[in-house]
Amino acid sequence: MENVTRTTCPYCGVGCGVLIEKHPDGSVRVKGDPDHPANFGRLCSKGTALGDTVGLEERLLYPEINGERASWDNALDTIADRFKQIIAEDGPDAIAFYVSGQILTEDYYAANKLMKGVIGSANIDTNSRLCMASSVAGHKRAFGADTVPGCYEDLELADLIVLTGTNLAWCHPVLYQRIVQAKKGNPKLKVVLIDPRRTMTADIADLHLPISPDGDIALFLGLLAEISRSDQFDANYVGAYTNGMEDAVASACSLSQKEIMSQTGLTEAELKTFYELFVSNEKVVTIYSQGVNQSRVGSNKVNAIINCHLATGRIGRPGMGPFSVTGQPNAMGGREVGGLANMLACHMDIENPSHRRIVGEFWKSGTLPTEPGLKAIELFQAVADGKIRALWIMSTNPVVSMPDANAVRAAIQSCPLVIVSDVQAHTDTLDLAHIKLPAIAWGEKDGTVTNSERCISRQRSFLPAPGEAKADWWHMAEVGRRMGYGSLFDWQGPADIFREYAALSAEQNEGTRDFDIGAWRDKDEEAYGTMAPFQWPAIKGTTSTSNHRFFADGGFFTPDRKARAVKVTTDCALEAQATLPDHSFILNTGRVRDHWHTMTRTARSARLSAHLSEPYCEIHPEDAQELEIKNGDLVLVENALGSVIVRAAISDKIKQGQLFVPMHWTDQYSANARIDQLVPSIKDPVSGQPASKSAHVRISHASIGSFGFAVLRDKPENLTLPYWTLARSKDGWRLEFGLEENAGATSSKFIMTALGIASSTEPLVFLDRAKQRSRYAWFDGEHLVASVFLAKEPVTISRDFVSSLLAGNWSSFAQRAQVIAGVPGKETPDKGKIICACMNVGLNEITAAKAKGCCSVDAIGKATGAGTNCGSCKPEIAEMLHDVAAE
Repeated sequence: MENVTRTTCPYCGVGCGVLIEKHPDGSVRVKGDPDHPANFGRLCSKGTALGDTVGLEERLLYPEINGERASWDNALDTIADRFKQIIAEDGPDAIAFYVSGQILTEDYYAANKLMKGVIGSANIDTNSRLCMASSVAGHKRAFGADTVPGCYEDLELADLIVLTGTNLAWCHPVLYQRIVQAKKGNPKLKVVLIDPRRTMTADIADLHLPISPDGDIALFLGLLAEISRSDQFDANYVGAYTNGMEDAVASACSLSQKEIMSQTGLTEAELKTFYELFVSNEKVVTIYSQGVNQSRVGSNKVNAIINCHLATGRIGRPGMGPFSVTGQPNAMGGREVGGLANMLACHMDIENPSHRRIVGEFWKSGTLPTEPGLKAIELFQAVADGKIRALWIMSTNPVVSMPDANAVRAAIQSCPLVIVSDVQAHTDTLDLAHIKLPAIAWGEKDGTVTNSERCISRQRSFLPAPGEAKADWWHMAEVGRRMGYGSLFDWQGPADIFREYAALSAEQNEGTRDFDIGAWRDKDEEAYGTMAPFQWPAIKGTTSTSNHRFFADGGFFTPDRKARAVKVTTDCALEAQATLPDHSFILNTGRVRDHWHTMTRTARSARLSAHLSEPYCEIHPEDAQELEIKNGDLVLVENALGSVIVRAAISDKIKQGQLFVPMHWTDQYSANARIDQLVPSIKDPVSGQPASKSAHVRISHASIGSFGFAVLRDKPENLTLPYWTLARSKDGWRLEFGLEENAGATSSKFIMTALGIASSTEPLVFLDRAKQRSRYAWFDGEHLVASVFLAKEPVTISRDFVSSLLAGNWSSFAQRAQVIAGVPGKETPDKGKIICACMNVGLNEITAAKAKGCCSVDAIGKATGAGTNCGSCKPEIAEMLHDVAAE
């Protein structure tokens, strides 16, 4: 197609294909690629809004050293010289890299080669440690390799899908929609959701199990015991292809029903229903994600799930198997290429002498480390202890995303040399760097990524690199060359790197390792450029096929080629479920529908901020009543590590004694909402993955005297308010804030100073001191510059309507009075809170459609367009319809 670029979405691990049409004015149109096997044309709200995120505002465009612009030669020479000096004085382990599932496979490969093949240390870890390490560890213990056995097609072929520890509707919406369609086509298909919260994914669940945090092991041990007593125990498969099942089953059977109920928080009836569904349906897929992985017992949870599939032989065949879905677009690529501290490239292991020899000879490197490096938590602790003197962070934001985030920030601040490669001019982490290297962004990148089903796809550039930004692989190759290893980095582009990577995957393999893409070792530049998505393995001399599955007939990657059924107990889980301190809650963290990681991309889109524009804390109604917390109050969530101030959201979807706060907000967009500062550095002892969903916290009212909402034409800078959260709107910015002063005592001068409103503007003021309310608007000629609403209670005006006023002309007093009123006239319909970000459909429009007789999600879609694009909002619309019916 002329003027259309086929590329891959840069968000979650679904790995959707997208079509980009670039317009003469520089804007781009984004559509789902109907030919991509991951999504067949579907996109979620984030993917649909990718065109909003490609501008150059707030981009890092030039290298900097100590805050001053520098040349590339100066920056790279400085890095290479300092590295060589540190290696000479303190050894290679005094240098560390912390990389990201946001970089491409070619970037990952270059980073791994530079660190392990040149510097000689294994101190390279990735933010995938925070989301997928327990899955990696579980796979390796069971299969002998980090192998995802199945593929997405299994979702359409299954008769039972178990979703555990995943809010698929919001975190992997396209997979969720594939399941929705599968249920329509297969009335027999049942879905079980295992999650402490009743998330939007429950909309398609036939059974929701509101499990206690870290109760998963007990649940799946009970299932294994039930399987062992049933005719679904596949003795032939177990005998031919597994070891250790007898001990695993014995451990499962030692747990009583009473103990299972106590540890899971589930009733006997709920357990019986789940076990009967699993046993009676042969085609079962168990999808798991962060709720399983982000735990001090995450690896054991993974193996408890895998044991159930091994015991039934439900693995590697159509419509069945355990399925880990990754959080980032290239988390799988990073795992393949050795981006974790305990791995070498191409699924080879540092501790395996044969693997070290293969990689060392292939790279012509005599410096390969012989032991694993520091995993993420230990890595930053070593930075704090002064053991690491140089830290290179690439395309990630650990000051926000790491557990004990305040300690991580302090560690980075203490490091003698901090290098950060990034796209944005400001992030919480980049602002701490001594050397800043401008990287190219999605739309400018060229390379490959691997999704959750092992499908390798191309990310292709359709925009030129801005300023002096360069590819991440180029940054590292240049440092390697300047350290004297030019022959190891003799690449002219990403195709050269991919060919080398493919060749290494096939080196002395012959089926002994799962990862083999040797078919691509000799492909030319044109073949790389036109590469269609393919699923590995792609072995030289064979035809690569999609929907390849592993392990139906054994062939595991252990020494005896048999799977290991790992004996799992609940001892560690019981420790994780220890009694809470008085007046404490269990804090769960996670994602929202329309934002991504630390918002460096999604916060650029006004429509992605329209659904949820500020951080919040879900709390059960009875807990809220006991603490006298009302919906919309600002609350302080704290523990010994730190505190945040967020908006209270009272919801019966969360169990008593638990809280949920999203992970996305940073110091760039809020006063104090970096929730991972409250997460302790507790980790799984096998995988090193942090336990991000079980911190102990307290909650109380924040010390706020009045609540405010503002719309501003220009972005406010250097806000010092006790509470604020900032989001883009179509024509400016919207600001939620809180003040220590009460609304009646606040002057317009104070507001102007606090929000940076120019004194030359013309004000309009409304004061109601009796009700402690005040409203302000400032105009520059006919144009609205800012409008501010203050009240003793949370402000209840229509945010989206007021935000739209920035685009109007306001010459007369009557018109300006409408701005102060904050409500639309009869001729100006108010959408209300945006429910469907793709089609910009608001709550009031959906409510009006319901009043006219639209009583189904499809009917609402036909009337308003809501839910007709990506479908991510359908569960919320269904819930609204259900609530109306209940009333």
